[in-house]
Amino acid sequence: MNALSRFFRRLEGPQTLGRGPAFWVGFVLVLAAACAYPQFSDGYTVGNTVYFFTWIFMALGLCLIWGYGGSLSFGQTAFFGIAGYSYGILTINFGAAYGFTFVALLLAVAIGALFAALLGYFLFFGRISGVFLGIVTLSVTLVLERFMAQTAGPEWRIGAARLNGFNGMSNMPPLTLPWPGGDIVLFPDVELYYVVLGLLVVVYLGLRILVNSPFGNILVAIRENPERAEMLGYDIRKYQLGTFVIGAALAGLSGVLYTSWGQYITPSSMGMTAAALPIVWVAVGGRSDLTTTLVGTVTVLAVFQALTIHGSQYALVAMGAMLVLTVLLAPSGLIFALARLIARPFSKRQPGDA
Repeated sequence: MNALSRFFRRLEGPQTLGRGPAFWVGFVLVLAAACAYPQFSDGYTVGNTVYFFTWIFMALGLCLIWGYGGSLSFGQTAFFGIAGYSYGILTINFGAAYGFTFVALLLAVAIGALFAALLGYFLFFGRISGVFLGIVTLSVTLVLERFMAQTAGPEWRIGAARLNGFNGMSNMPPLTLPWPGGDIVLFPDVELYYVVLGLLVVVYLGLRILVNSPFGNILVAIRENPERAEMLGYDIRKYQLGTFVIGAALAGLSGVLYTSWGQYITPSSMGMTAAALPIVWVAVGGRSDLTTTLVGTVTVLAVFQALTIHGSQYALVAMGAMLVLTVLLAPSGLIFALARLIARPFSKRQPGDA
C-alpha cells in the first residue's frame, strides 16, 4: 500500500504545474465535460475533435524530449509516419478480424520506437546535441518524406499494400473492436472519441507520474546542466535515449490513430511543414509542462483549423507569427505564462512576506 501511495503521489510534484484539491476538481470537471460533449454535438464535429486529440500524443512526446530532456527534435513526424505506414501495411495485409487492428497498433508503435532507438543510439552515444541534434533529426525526417514520395510505381508494394508514392496509402481498415454481438468499427465518431479520450487521459497521467519520479528529476537535471549530472555519476546518454524512445512511441501512437481516423496517410505528413508545426504547438503552450503543452496544442490546432477554413493562405504565416511572439514575449510559453499568472493570487505567502 505504501508503494501504491507513493506511486499516486507522483501525480503531483516539482516537475508539473497543478496540485492540490482545486486542480484535481478542475481536472475532473474538464474530463466530465469532455465525456458529455458528444451528447451535445453532431457526429462530424465529434470526429473533428478526435482529429485534434490524435496530435496531442505527439506534442506530449515532444514536450518530454524537448521540454524535460532539453533535446530539440524535428523527428516526431518521422516516427509518426513510420508508425502510420506500418499500421496501414499490417492491416491491409492481415485485415481487421479478431481485433488485429489493435495488435497492429501496438506493432506499429513498436516499429516507430525501434527506429527511434536505433537513431537515438547513434545521436546520443555519438554525443550529438544542441542545434546539431535538430539538424540531424530534421534531415532524417525529410529523407523519409522524399523516399516515400517516390514510391509510386507498382513495384513499391509490401504484400497487398501499395505505397502509392506522393498520393499516399489508403483504404486501410479503422480500429475494430471485437464484440460478441458483432465487431465495433471505430469510425471517426462517438466510439472512437471515447477510445482516444481514454488513451489521452492514461498517457497524460502516466507522463505526470514519470516526470515526477526519480527518472524525471534526473532528466531535468540533465537539461539544466548535463556536465554536472554526468559528474554525479549518471550516464546521461541512457536517460536521453530512453526519453527519445518514449517520445517517439507517443508520436507513433499519433500516427496510428491519425491513419485509422482518416484511413489514409501520405508522405506530406513527414514534410517540412509537418515537422515544424509540433515545435509551434509545444513552444506556444509551454514546453516545460505537460498540462500547458496539452492545452496549448488544442488551442493552436483550433486556431490553425479556423484560419485554414476561412483563410488558408494566412494559416502558416499566423503560426510563424505566433512562434515569434512566444519567443519574444513569453519564452516559457504563452499558456504557461498565463497559468502562472492565474495561479499567483492562490499561491501561499511565505512566512517572511509582509
